[in-house]
Amino acid sequence: MQNNKEHSSNTPADAKNAKAKVGFWTYFAITMSIVAGVIAPQLKAAELNTAASFQVEVIGEGKPVLLIPGLMSDSRVWQHTAEALKQDYQLHLISVAGFAGTPAIEGELLPRLQQDLLHYMDEQQLQKPAVVGHSLGAFMAFALASAAPERIGTVVAVDGLPYLAPIFSRDPATQVADMQSQAIQLKNYYQQLKGEQLKAAATRGIDIQARAAGHQQLVLAMAAASDGPSVGQAMYELLTTDLRPKVGAIQSKVWLLGASGALPAAYQEQAKALYQQQIAGIANATLLMNTGSRHFMMLDEPEWFISQLRQALQE
Repeated sequence: MQNNKEHSSNTPADAKNAKAKVGFWTYFAITMSIVAGVIAPQLKAAELNTAASFQVEVIGEGKPVLLIPGLMSDSRVWQHTAEALKQDYQLHLISVAGFAGTPAIEGELLPRLQQDLLHYMDEQQLQKPAVVGHSLGAFMAFALASAAPERIGTVVAVDGLPYLAPIFSRDPATQVADMQSQAIQLKNYYQQLKGEQLKAAATRGIDIQARAAGHQQLVLAMAAASDGPSVGQAMYELLTTDLRPKVGAIQSKVWLLGASGALPAAYQEQAKALYQQQIAGIANATLLMNTGSRHFMMLDEPEWFISQLRQALQE
């Protein structure tokens, strides 16, 4: 495999101004971060384990694979994926604290999740599991592989990046310092939201999340079941944690599957370049862009997604 291959295939002083800014940043946050699953019953798990920052269902036999969903989602995002792979792989379906009804925790979320997942791998004696993550889950996959490169197998990042902010700004030079005020604003905004308010916030960007009306409705339902402070904390951490300087430590093969189908044709190449920049420091990384899929690639393009995933997991 060639390295880095590419394929195309308030503030009280000014409430009004703050409201406008929140609308803008919330729209883009939703673009990259809200995740949901298919309308289907929960998979019947062979095993259920619980850690403070996540719950996990284990099904299937074979090579271990962790599947991590994104913001305001639970393991149902992987319903079709799990049905396709469970005969060949042992699948560990993660549901993160505070999202889609999974009990919330206080304090830091993503650093705790990283620590708990590594402990879980030790506890379950998982030898170099593959890590498949969507959106926020993809960020966590990069974090795990950067922090413990000798312990992680293949990484498949599904429309998620080592640093979220350049997608907001459309500028690869964007740094954490540039995002501090927006990150605090988003955190404070989401901490105030509950139930239908979270659903209303998610509605603003629903058309760029998934194509099918049924999938869109479940995105909104899962958002309504999420915990506002957890969402705000996660968004803050995503905007103030830049893994780009760290991903060079990754030893495993990395597949980044990007979804740009919600963008006008004129922005397709720009999106591709932004994604490529984020994995440029990884020794063995492949970028594939699906120009027809929305953010929920595993829902919009399930056959294409499973095909790419199988190829990645076999290497």
